[in-house]
Amino acid sequence: MGQKVHPYGFRLGVNKPWKSRWFVERGYDKLLVEDVKLKAELREKLKAAGVSSVEVERPGNKLRLIIRTARPGIIIGRKGAEIDKLKADIQKRTNREVFVDILEVNKPELDAQLVAENIALQLEKRVSFRRAMRKSVDSALRFGCKGIKVRVSGRLNGNEIARSEWYLQGRLPLHTLRADIDYGFAEAKTTYGVIGVKTWVYRGDIYEQKKRRDQGTTAGVFAS
Repeated sequence: MGQKVHPYGFRLGVNKPWKSRWFVERGYDKLLVEDVKLKAELREKLKAAGVSSVEVERPGNKLRLIIRTARPGIIIGRKGAEIDKLKADIQKRTNREVFVDILEVNKPELDAQLVAENIALQLEKRVSFRRAMRKSVDSALRFGCKGIKVRVSGRLNGNEIARSEWYLQGRLPLHTLRADIDYGFAEAKTTYGVIGVKTWVYRGDIYEQKKRRDQGTTAGVFAS
């Protein structure tokens, strides 16, 4: 049977960073659970803002949240009111000094998570799955991606038997480590069951820039 490796986990430390960046010697389990809960709650709370990812950093006794979103104005609110409320709420629950950084996703059409969520939203509104897939693929290619694959699984169009359908356009080198492949997953909760949406977006190769290593070697000069 085919066993697939997660495209993000496969590239960790090569061209993808960790989503949680901290180190502790004790109480690792508590901080891990806190991370998972925080990310899930923020995704649910900021659903309308089109959140692509939430990254966590813990310098000392502080907590820094980096939220990548397509619509930063919704999170920030009028004169920063919403973000202050969010910060205060997290601070009260974690008893830490909280910093929230908002990063805008300039091209949501090239973000796999946002593409998957967009398709899931359309499926919930009873749009034909083929039409939703085709529309997302076309817009991604129009914005300059090298390749995109979309796969939907479940009771498509309300059929009794669940099945999978996928659509691939362009290249998708999943085994190439230098390939910048973004992966996203979302679920559409329809009246006849849950439909899973997976998206892979290939945005080109990342070449590591060669660092000039100064060996510090000096040529010996010998006097005759």
